[in-house]
Amino acid sequence: MKPTLVAVALLGLVNACQNASAAEGYQINGQLRNVPAGTTLHLSELTSSQFVERGTAKTDAQGRFTFKGTLPVTAAVYQLKLDEPNQVLLVLDNKTHLSLAGDAKSLPASYSVKGSKDSEIIQQLTRTMSANKDKLQRIVQRYNAAGQAGRTDSLPIIEQQYTVLQRATAARARRVIRQNAASVAAGFATLSFVNPDEDFAFADSIAGIQRKANPGSPFTQALTERLEPMRATAVGATAPEINLAQPDGKALSLKSLRGKYVLVDFWASWCGPCRQENPNVVKAYNEYKDKGQGFTVFSVSLDDDKDRWTKAIAADGLVWPNHVSDLKKWNNAAAAAYGVQAIPQSFLLDPQGKIIAKNLRGQALEAKLAEVLK
Repeated sequence: MKPTLVAVALLGLVNACQNASAAEGYQINGQLRNVPAGTTLHLSELTSSQFVERGTAKTDAQGRFTFKGTLPVTAAVYQLKLDEPNQVLLVLDNKTHLSLAGDAKSLPASYSVKGSKDSEIIQQLTRTMSANKDKLQRIVQRYNAAGQAGRTDSLPIIEQQYTVLQRATAARARRVIRQNAASVAAGFATLSFVNPDEDFAFADSIAGIQRKANPGSPFTQALTERLEPMRATAVGATAPEINLAQPDGKALSLKSLRGKYVLVDFWASWCGPCRQENPNVVKAYNEYKDKGQGFTVFSVSLDDDKDRWTKAIAADGLVWPNHVSDLKKWNNAAAAAYGVQAIPQSFLLDPQGKIIAKNLRGQALEAKLAEVLK
C-alpha cells in the first residue's frame, strides 16, 4: 500500500473488506506467437486419476487469450493445452494472477510464466527434467541396436551411461525441489519426479515439510500415503523378518543369515522377467559367495505350485540353499511385509540386516557387491 493519510487508508480498508469475496478468483493473461485467431485453448485440472477440463479460451488476432474464474480453495495443478505436443502445467488457486507467453509451435520449450511462483518452479523443473531427454533417448536407441546386433558385451557400458545421465538429471531436479521445499509445486514435483525406492530419505523429508506448509494439499496427502508403506523397507531400515517354509517343509528365518550380505530376492517360476534375471543372480552368487564377509541369496517364491517351484530352482541352477515360500502367490506374507507389488524385486542387506540397496540387477548388483565385499 502506498503511504497515505490514515483516514483514507481506513476507508480503503473498509472498501476492501466489503469487496474481498468479489475480488477473489484466478486469471491467466496469455499471448502466443504463431497461432491463428480463434484457436481454442483448454484448461484442465489434474485430479487423482486424470485431467478434467475446467474451461476454454480463444485467441484473438494478436494471439492473446484470457482465462478467469473461481477455483476450489486448495491450490492445484492445471494443464494449459493447445494440442498434444503443446501443453504446459501451471499451479493455480483463487489468488493467482499470472501472465504467460510462448510459441504455439513449441510451447513446452518456449513458454515463460510470471506472477505465480509455483508455476515458475514447475516450469524450471519441467525444463530440468527434459534437458537430457534427447540424450537419454539416443542411449536407449544405442542399447537396442547393440542388443539386436548381438553386441552383448557393450550393453552394460551403455546401461551405465544411461544410469549416470539419469541420476544427474534427477539430482538437478532434487536441488530445485529442495530450494523450494515449502511450495505446493515441490509436493507435486516430489510425487512426479522423485523415485522413493532410490531416494526415500529425500522424499520423506519433503513430505514432512509439506505436511507443515501445505497440510490441505492433495499432493501432501498423496505423497504421505505413497511413502508410508515403503517406510519399513526404505534404504537404511532393518529388513522385516521372514520366516517361511523351505521345499522340505522346514522353516527358514531370514535372521539366521545375519553376518553375511544377503540378497532377498522375490521371484516365481511363472515370472518371465524373473527367470531372465536368474542367470545374473547365479553369476553374482558364484563370484561373491566366499568374498569378504560372504554373500548369499534368500529367495522368496510367489508360486502356488510346489512342483513348478522346485523344478524352476533346479532348471535355473539356483544352487544357494535358501529358498522359501508359503505357496500363496500374491498373498505371500513376506511380499506383503515388503510391499512387493511386482516381481522381480530384491533388497540387498548388510551383515546386520539393514537394507543398503534395492532392485539391483545385472551389472548394478555386481558393482555393488564389488564395492561392499572388498
